[in-house]
Amino acid sequence: MTVTKEPTRKGPPAPEAPVGAPARPGKEQPRTMRDLRLAHEGKRRAVTRPVENPLREGLRLERMPEPFAFVLFGGTGDLAHRKVIPALYQLWRTNLLPHEYALVAVGRRPYTDDTFRSDIRASLDKYSRTLPVDEEAWAGFAERLTYHQGDFSDPASFDRLVQRLQRVEREQGTRGNALFYLATHATDFPEIISQLGRVGLDHEVHGGGWRRVIIEKPFGRDLESAIRLNREVLKVFREKQVYRIDHYLGKETVRNLLVFRFGNGIWEPLWNRRYVDHVQITVAESIGVESRGAFYEETGASRDFLQNHLMQLLALVAMEPPASFDADALRDEKVKVIRAIAPPTRHDVTRDIVRGQYGGGWVEAHEVPGYREEPEVDPQSETETFIATRFQIDDWRWAGVPFYLRTGKRLPKRASEIAIQFNEVPHRLFREATGDPQPNLLAMRIQPDEGILLRFGAKVPGLGIDVRSVNMDFTYGSSFSVDSPDAYETLILDALLGDASLFTRADEVEEAWGIVTPIIESWADMPPPDFPSYEAGSWGPEAADHLLARDGRRWRRI
Repeated sequence: MTVTKEPTRKGPPAPEAPVGAPARPGKEQPRTMRDLRLAHEGKRRAVTRPVENPLREGLRLERMPEPFAFVLFGGTGDLAHRKVIPALYQLWRTNLLPHEYALVAVGRRPYTDDTFRSDIRASLDKYSRTLPVDEEAWAGFAERLTYHQGDFSDPASFDRLVQRLQRVEREQGTRGNALFYLATHATDFPEIISQLGRVGLDHEVHGGGWRRVIIEKPFGRDLESAIRLNREVLKVFREKQVYRIDHYLGKETVRNLLVFRFGNGIWEPLWNRRYVDHVQITVAESIGVESRGAFYEETGASRDFLQNHLMQLLALVAMEPPASFDADALRDEKVKVIRAIAPPTRHDVTRDIVRGQYGGGWVEAHEVPGYREEPEVDPQSETETFIATRFQIDDWRWAGVPFYLRTGKRLPKRASEIAIQFNEVPHRLFREATGDPQPNLLAMRIQPDEGILLRFGAKVPGLGIDVRSVNMDFTYGSSFSVDSPDAYETLILDALLGDASLFTRADEVEEAWGIVTPIIESWADMPPPDFPSYEAGSWGPEAADHLLARDGRRWRRI
């Protein structure tokens, strides 16, 4: 006798028959309102799934995370409303999240679910990457938003959170998987981690759900506090459960840097001291401190950008090829780069580190106040809003090649770039030619116009020899005809998939602080700086130009 196997059903389950109607023979009927809701939701999403862009075919294999609960501490804060929740909405809108997911926002404010949803909708109308908000996508997204009121120092609120997550698991089918996101002030991190451990929300049962935690920067204020925080975190979570986020690593050009370096045979032979004259890494912002004066008074440019963004970009540029493209192999090579930078002495800080603070001026045709005139800022503040450094990497590949890093607020434009300047030709063959072509340069633009530029010399058409520098310019938007995802979208999805490649490891954080902490301590022992030292709308203090001029170089004009 031949047995015919019933084919597997594809798509959403069939909707439940109306109450009182006879069941259809041979068809399994949903038994709960949740089944009915999922069936209806599945139909809607099957119908409204966006048309695929043919230019993206073969560019990415998109994976769907397992069902999960997303617990957002600091759910009423600025970071949650500007970045985290809009990123989750985009992932939901583009069908990259499972139906069985729920977002539980934890905060101190006396919100209800409805008032929280109303606030989130207002934030999406303002900060969503795609506007207007898709009403059908919003309906499904809002249904999964809930609010849990509680103080982070109150143990009872975490006891209630356990019950809330158990209820979410029953109703939403999250299978015990949970991602905890700490979008709070750094001083709250130890208490939240400790309470999660006390109630057992860190536990991963064999064959059961996973538990992960994303911790925002700054991860510590110096080396000692970073070591202490790592100890507190690792008392509760294992290292593989911890995702220390730096949103710069989620930007498309930063991610493409690895492909560019290790996926193209043309560059690797040139990526060393024999061919590279120097490297410049710039992260420039045209904005001031906005409403974060109190926060910036505690951090400054050294803690806010140098210790994380700039050091991460430097490591990616200078690292050796990893043995494989997995998280630990990649991060092992980054740590080796940072360890090859000698911690600066006070003499090094005086000679190779420039700090500055902006005064009043004009940015993008608008008059702006100086840093000391910003809200919540000390009128005699010594906090730096600009820093430029010269680092040497003492290893076989980069010995003798200077790496110049700079970042600042109230600069002329918002721009982030990695520039690799190659050596000049050893013999000027076209000395009689008119024009003076500049050395070859490779520039990777991280923002705002993500792309890669290559500069080389070429002959101008016509009689005689006239040599000029020309550019070959690649941009993501024109080449792929698709908007790049926001960095938070990329990183949150990676964390949900268990991919830690773009997150920093405990030893990596501590090694970076080992470079930056001596700088901060040296400044504390020096006489008060002569601030403000640069005008808003300029490219920083003159001392930053002298830093390169001393070596016969100059900052690249962005």
